[in-house]
Amino acid sequence: MGFVDARDLLDQCRILSRALGDGDPITPVDWARTLLAAEIVFVSDLVGSGVEWQTTTGLTDEATLPILRAIQRKLARTVSAYYGKRPDA
Repeated sequence: MGFVDARDLLDQCRILSRALGDGDPITPVDWARTLLAAEIVFVSDLVGSGVEWQTTTGLTDEATLPILRAIQRKLARTVSAYYGKRPDA
């Protein structure tokens, strides 16, 4: 996902979450990391919520998937340089 390790993932997620909430500018590499982390958390049973998504978030798959798709479409140009690549800084 482009993070050094699990600690870096958690630290960067806090920073990125704060930036999103504050409306601060986010670099394309950080958008790529954020999108990839969201995709993994939503879908993966191994390292995310996966089939427990609704239990974890209170949101159904049916409600979440259109939101995720809209975000993917909105960020497509911004993150296109990272398609098929590790989003390193």
